[in-house]
Amino acid sequence: MKSVIIQKANARVWRAKLVRPFSTAKGQHDLLENVLFAIELSGGVRGFGEAAVATHITGETVQETLKNMKEAARAVVGLGLAEFPEIAEELKRKFAKNKCALAALEMALLDAATREKKMPFWRAFGIRPRVLTTDMTVVLGDVAEAETATREILRRGIRSFKVKIGRDFDRDLKRVAAVARFAGKCPVYLDANQGFTAAQTLKFLKELAWLKIKPALVEQPVPKEDWEGLAKVTREGQVLVCADESVSSLQDATRLIKMKTCGAINVKFMKTGILEAYEIVCLAKRSGIKLMIGTMMETPLAVTAAAHFAAGLGGFDFVDLDAPFFMVEKITRGFNMTSDGVYDLRKIKVGIGVVPT
Repeated sequence: MKSVIIQKANARVWRAKLVRPFSTAKGQHDLLENVLFAIELSGGVRGFGEAAVATHITGETVQETLKNMKEAARAVVGLGLAEFPEIAEELKRKFAKNKCALAALEMALLDAATREKKMPFWRAFGIRPRVLTTDMTVVLGDVAEAETATREILRRGIRSFKVKIGRDFDRDLKRVAAVARFAGKCPVYLDANQGFTAAQTLKFLKELAWLKIKPALVEQPVPKEDWEGLAKVTREGQVLVCADESVSSLQDATRLIKMKTCGAINVKFMKTGILEAYEIVCLAKRSGIKLMIGTMMETPLAVTAAAHFAAGLGGFDFVDLDAPFFMVEKITRGFNMTSDGVYDLRKIKVGIGVVPT
């Protein structure tokens, strides 16, 4: 490994059309527009990483991310792959405010390293891969669209639902009721994406209880900085509360757990980078906090990398890796989850198992 040198690196914008706009309470994706990072080692092995830019969530932009990643590409050429820990630490300092860029760089380095060592990506995190099954999202829209989406999800064979809420209280109630009616005994997760206050969330849950609907989880019901509101929903809502946007660092996770604000954390590479995501998982496990593995709007490259991470580490109670279902264009080749949302990574022999076309 000591003699293996990064001899090439580059970054470019990566786009794909979506089946439909992916709408949440804080904004929507009309197009997948991310940044692809690629490195090539002295022996010809390549590694790939993806930065998923979610401006309406993190404030990052494609232009800023591309600029930073091109700068990083120039900086890593000539470095040895054995220097990965030092490289990763320097990148973490440099991209403290551009975490999706950090995630892409770490992803490409780990992809190349595991390919070079002729082992699958998950092996960096565990000794055997768990088989994962994702939920599927019902995006914001009207009641009829929620019903149609639920039927489509059931036809796929997927048996857990994440319903986006947080923009229109009354309509969201009707949408959740429609999903629950079709879903039967399948678990339904609610994701408000910061769209409600604590009082609105508690009222929403009470209204659902009158309809005899109990969600399995409610994710990020309040603005990310409203930690007291998150704690209030946890105390009074009689439902598992999952923090997402409120956790963008290990420091955030530590404080949230200490304040008893939530019972679960949604871990995403794009919020923290990969190595810090690992630290958050370890902290959550020690603290008895449940885990969800999630993504932004990402291609099968980054989503499968997240699946490797969760499959290798284990201990993830919730899997939200459905982003590839929303893509029209096929811009990767290699591994794909099954049509019913199963990630079985045991056949992948080296790296992530997904490359750009």
